[in-house]
Amino acid sequence: MTTNRQLAAVLVFLLPGLLAEAHAASARQPSRPAIQSPAGQQAASPAQPDTSKDTEAYYDFLMGHYYAQRYQVTSQSEDANKAIDFYKKAFVLDSSSQQIGDELAEIYFQSQHIRDAVTEAQSMLARDPENLGAHRLLARIYIRTLGDLSNTSGQRDTLVRAAEQYAEILRLDPADSDAALWLARLYRLQNEHDKAESVLRTLLAREPENENGVEQLTQLLLDEGKTQEAVSTLQGILQRAPTASLWDMLGSADTQIHDLPNAEQAYRRATELQPGEIGHRRGLAQTLLAEEKYPEAIEEFQRLVQMDADDPDNYLRLAEIYKQMQQLDKAEQNVLLAKQRAPGNLEVIYYESSIYEAEGRFDDSIRVLSDAVAGVKSQSEFTPSRRRTLAILYQQLGQLYRETSNYTAAVNTFEEMLRLGPEEDRRARAMIIDTYRDARDIPKALDASRKALDAYPKDRAIRVTQALLFGENAQTDQAASLLRAMLDGSAADFEIQLDLAQVYEQGKRWPEAEQAAHAAEKIVPGPSEKETAAFLLGAIFERQKKFDQAEEQFRQVLADNPRNPATLNYYGYMLADRGVRLPEATDLIKRALVEDPNNAAYQDSLGWAYYKQDMLPEAEELLRKAVSRESHDPTILSHLGDVYAKMGKDGLAEAQWQKSIDEWHRVLPGDFEPTRLAEVQQKITALKRRLAQQKTPGDAKP
Repeated sequence: MTTNRQLAAVLVFLLPGLLAEAHAASARQPSRPAIQSPAGQQAASPAQPDTSKDTEAYYDFLMGHYYAQRYQVTSQSEDANKAIDFYKKAFVLDSSSQQIGDELAEIYFQSQHIRDAVTEAQSMLARDPENLGAHRLLARIYIRTLGDLSNTSGQRDTLVRAAEQYAEILRLDPADSDAALWLARLYRLQNEHDKAESVLRTLLAREPENENGVEQLTQLLLDEGKTQEAVSTLQGILQRAPTASLWDMLGSADTQIHDLPNAEQAYRRATELQPGEIGHRRGLAQTLLAEEKYPEAIEEFQRLVQMDADDPDNYLRLAEIYKQMQQLDKAEQNVLLAKQRAPGNLEVIYYESSIYEAEGRFDDSIRVLSDAVAGVKSQSEFTPSRRRTLAILYQQLGQLYRETSNYTAAVNTFEEMLRLGPEEDRRARAMIIDTYRDARDIPKALDASRKALDAYPKDRAIRVTQALLFGENAQTDQAASLLRAMLDGSAADFEIQLDLAQVYEQGKRWPEAEQAAHAAEKIVPGPSEKETAAFLLGAIFERQKKFDQAEEQFRQVLADNPRNPATLNYYGYMLADRGVRLPEATDLIKRALVEDPNNAAYQDSLGWAYYKQDMLPEAEELLRKAVSRESHDPTILSHLGDVYAKMGKDGLAEAQWQKSIDEWHRVLPGDFEPTRLAEVQQKITALKRRLAQQKTPGDAKP
């Protein structure tokens, strides 16, 4: 390994040769030697070159560079001071050189002589306010210190001072593109968007193909909500200069305004012009994924894997696509490849767990999350980032315990989460309430809601949750009273009216339920909320056996969104349960399952539609899956019993019906339907009577 002393010796050995080369170059050239800036820009030459002055500037610059390199090795202040002295001499001789200014600003910063640098530049400007080089030096110093200040007010002051210097630079040299770009950035950071836009438009009027300027202006317009203007600006420039980078920018702009087809075309043009540029192809792959063009997206992500086999995100996106396509074996293969490259990545952990869950491997899913929790907790330093990661893992793990009916483990996990901080405490309390509700333990759920309100008395979400608990406990008036007290004439009333409709529906107070749903319709904030209100109103009509009115609502939802899974399922089940238009019912439910393949309610609906069509093996398969995922639903258990009875499997039928009866006795008061319970009880009674009648007299003992 090269030591500091050895490196210094090497620099000393090389320096004479560099200086000799500098003098030789000076002798050969009739004009000033151009010291190159990092961007490759040459310093401007005067009309009357002074060769001796240029040689001296070049010598001082090389000496400054030498001592700056020594300072990197030795960290000795003496070397930094010598570097500054030589750079200052060079700068006095050639203040127009960007490279001298850049390196002088850098050594000032590295050696923590910022105050001296500012004082020096300001004294130069005091002597000559038109000194362009001094303005550039001061601007670079301010920019170099941004991000390294410890207080917000100091940061703002530096932004203002830097902007002032770049404005002066542009006044003295209107053609300085870098200064224009920096000034626009600084104005944006100060939220002076109009000034930033003016600077950028002036720059682009002079240099229409300046990609940095185009990118800044496009993003500025997008930030201001001028989306179409941003896209039009890019399209206009692309007509004159169709570069890959500009097509990529257009793809990004189209993506931000959710115009995915045009984003796809823009990214395709970028990849055609630069096939080997990974950024363009990643944009295309992500857009195809967002468009749900899965085969094409797979092809692009596989190309990305070939271009960069170490990037875990490519494997993760492939896992996501294969999961959506229900090719879970391929999804698992790719998520494990991502895990090899990013073993502690939170997104990788989430997808691995979710894939195991989709496969029905709940123990493996829980293991993945539990191991991740243990790994984070074992780290010695408890940073804010670690706390956030742990909160996310606890939330996922607790929800998985809840979905597998391990309610005690779920509550314990959420209690661990609430110890992480105030925000986590608030979220965890809400999840604990939901867990007790899922466990059908209303007393504990109400107790948890009261404690949550004691801790957060102004929390609207907790108050709504408590009201809904009263509704589920058949305390309709108390629930409605709490909800009505929250109505304030704002857009938030939409959710409250929906909650009121739900509470009245559970209490079978149909006119009031309809009234609340219609009230929600009148204040619908957007398309998705419109779908929700129409769906709920359709469900209220269906529960009253107003089937024509229910159909009208469901058709309205599907006209606006043909892929709304809840509506597809409810509509299909309504038809199947009545035994009407069974092919249509089957098609509707299948479409719901395409959107949510592992939903137990949807599996039950399709199984019931098959039962109505005497497709008993298909019905049994689906209903068994539904029961495995939702083992406490009395309706699903009853349906499976009906299938077994029709197949002649009397013992299995009786067992499922008995489970259904047991679960009906455990449902929440607001969900209890005595007629459904009576129907199942009658089925068991009829089965036992039939079996008794089938016994022949010869079976009895004399």
